[in-house]
Amino acid sequence: RRCLRLWRESLVVVSDHRTKNTHPTFIHVELTNLTTTLLFSPQGISRDSLHKRRRTGGKQPRWHKKRKYELGRQPSMTKLAPNADVRPVRVRGGNTKFRALRLDAGNFSWGSESVTRKTRLLDVSYNASNNDLVRTQTLVKNCVIQVDAAPFRAWYKRHYGEDIIYLTKKGKGMEPEAPVKRSASVAAKIAKRNENHKVDVNLLDQFATGRLYACVTSRPGQCGRCDGYILEGTELQFYVKKMQKKKSKA
Repeated sequence: RRCLRLWRESLVVVSDHRTKNTHPTFIHVELTNLTTTLLFSPQGISRDSLHKRRRTGGKQPRWHKKRKYELGRQPSMTKLAPNADVRPVRVRGGNTKFRALRLDAGNFSWGSESVTRKTRLLDVSYNASNNDLVRTQTLVKNCVIQVDAAPFRAWYKRHYGEDIIYLTKKGKGMEPEAPVKRSASVAAKIAKRNENHKVDVNLLDQFATGRLYACVTSRPGQCGRCDGYILEGTELQFYVKKMQKKKSKA
């Protein structure tokens, strides 16, 4: 500090070697009669609560320094993009987390039919916390995305003996496919499955477009996967209304 005060008029910054936020920043400074390297250590990411006030508004005394178990890391900000990239991260206790940087597929369950299929991720449609996460196509827990309906459509045709597209408004005017030869036992089994069986109307409209709304329940930045469930019933209606409101405001 004393040297900087004495020769501050002749201070020239020659180079700034900046690294990632997890490392210190080194700045090389040349003075008239002094050459030195200054070390700046940026603020670390911490998950402690000692810096927060009490519920009454009072400040807490700083009774211990930072601890290793309170450290935090940079958010993964997993993107919906091809060429999936998942990286292992060594964490406390020798355990491993899987940091997904890019994902393009995941396992999604159709709850009312008790079936799960791996399918492609097509679009991030809604995020209650931040619109920027929708704009940047960022995958986080509890965001609403669109997935490919083809695997579920193929399963429905195999399980119920008919293409689900014929149940939609779009498919009612289409010519039916040629009947498939089946044994008597298989035909009876399929007929029994179709008794009193119904599919949500809103879900049928989505099958007509080839895209289904789904909710992500996994944490892509922690487990390296993007899994979830297909939205149905009142939950689907709720999110469709929310998305329509956002479109009208835009």
